[in-house]
Amino acid sequence: MYSKKVMELFMKPHNMGKMKNPDGIGKVGNPICLTPEIKIQLNGHLENISNIESSGSVLTHMGSYRNILHTSKREYNGEIVHLKNKLGDISVTPEHLILAIKVPKKRKYFDYNVKKTLVPSWYHARNIEERDIVLYPILKKTIDVKEIPLKVEKKKLDYKSFDLPKKIKLDAEFLRLCGYYLSEGHACTKVTKSHVSFTFNIKETPYYEDVVKIVKNKFGLKPKVKLVPTRKTAHVYIYSAPLARFFENLLGRGAQNKKMPHFMMLLPPSKQAHIMIGLWRGDGYINMEKEYPRAGYSTISSELANQIKIILMRLKIVPSIYREEAKIRKNVSHKRNYRIHIGDKKSLRKLCELLGVKFHYLKPEKTHSWFEDEYLYTPITMKQTFNYNGSVYNLEVEKAHSFTTDAFCVHNCGDVMYVYIKVKKNIIVDVKFETFGCVAAIATSSMVTDLAKGKTLDEAMKIARSDVAEEVGGLPPIKMHCSNLAADALHEAIKDYRKRGKK
Repeated sequence: MYSKKVMELFMKPHNMGKMKNPDGIGKVGNPICLTPEIKIQLNGHLENISNIESSGSVLTHMGSYRNILHTSKREYNGEIVHLKNKLGDISVTPEHLILAIKVPKKRKYFDYNVKKTLVPSWYHARNIEERDIVLYPILKKTIDVKEIPLKVEKKKLDYKSFDLPKKIKLDAEFLRLCGYYLSEGHACTKVTKSHVSFTFNIKETPYYEDVVKIVKNKFGLKPKVKLVPTRKTAHVYIYSAPLARFFENLLGRGAQNKKMPHFMMLLPPSKQAHIMIGLWRGDGYINMEKEYPRAGYSTISSELANQIKIILMRLKIVPSIYREEAKIRKNVSHKRNYRIHIGDKKSLRKLCELLGVKFHYLKPEKTHSWFEDEYLYTPITMKQTFNYNGSVYNLEVEKAHSFTTDAFCVHNCGDVMYVYIKVKKNIIVDVKFETFGCVAAIATSSMVTDLAKGKTLDEAMKIARSDVAEEVGGLPPIKMHCSNLAADALHEAIKDYRKRGKK
């Protein structure tokens, strides 16, 4: 990746260190940061970056989890770049690097097959525009858990509940039941009223009969079915206090608190598909009658929405996530909810195959998002900038030096350079640097000091970014901005010297 010269200057940099009483100081770059409300994939769930401490692991651009080494916070007053794609949005400082593809404006690059020939790299947020493509990693780690224990003891005075099996197999039936529970289930653990219930539309006979069959097979219990024609609902009740506590502990209680345990997120996609079947049957839909057919799922649990997104991507189904704020409609209060839409033609076909729904999508459709090399490639749909004054945050991550938000993959490294100069009779007689940054940042800082020493101020001002890159034997495209920073830092130091002279 780097030339021999770059590595030499990185290992043994010249003129490094802070200078006492410099005649001019040049500073460029900023530590890169995110605004406090941005959610990070931490330990298998989403967490605001402002709440993260120096512990835990985050999902990286490699699709694996890595440990957090350090967290940082600083005050920032300046421009923030706000970007949005199908998965969500992000607000970052302009220098923050995002894994993306820059799409030329030429007409031929409207074609998906031409876009696929472009090479992804890390780009500053300020340089990313609408229609550029960002990459989001698919979770790679897979652990096939065969069975789990039912660690639920009967209460002392519980004489009515039947004993449950000590272990439960994680097969298609049980995982489908988990999907039903996440979408339509309810666990009540109140004394004398403990039960698990499922609610379906009265016409969804195959689904509630499926729940009855699974409960009988897996737990040896006989559910009761209650039909309510006036409300067009069918209710399945399982009166078992241990089973109610089991589902509550495993998948949560209350629609807002439901989520899958981390081990389910690491199951093979072939098993996770059965969870999706139960989920979609319970609270999802597929509408093939529209001009442009689509499928959808809605939940008020942000955690569950994020987990569904991750599993859909593992199944190579492109999701779009929309957040609807709390509102009152027709005198009814609606909580904030998250809508997951499937409109991509290939993805809709896969979902239909999974759910056993007949697929007929006659109209041609352009491909805007696709999967390749274990990434989802999806376009930027909006870019805005705004002024911000407040706290911003960043993470240092081991080895990968990257982490993912709910919608973007970002680098955690930001380059900051200081160049100090001593000037006598209009000649730079000494120059030093301090750099917080990567291999290329340190190497180019060292080289620019070598190029500047002994030159007049005017000659040093003519040192161009291309000169620095050429002298170090070239830089990878992703690191060309480092030569920009090195030359800019020198120029800023000279400007600072001349301002001081005028004063």
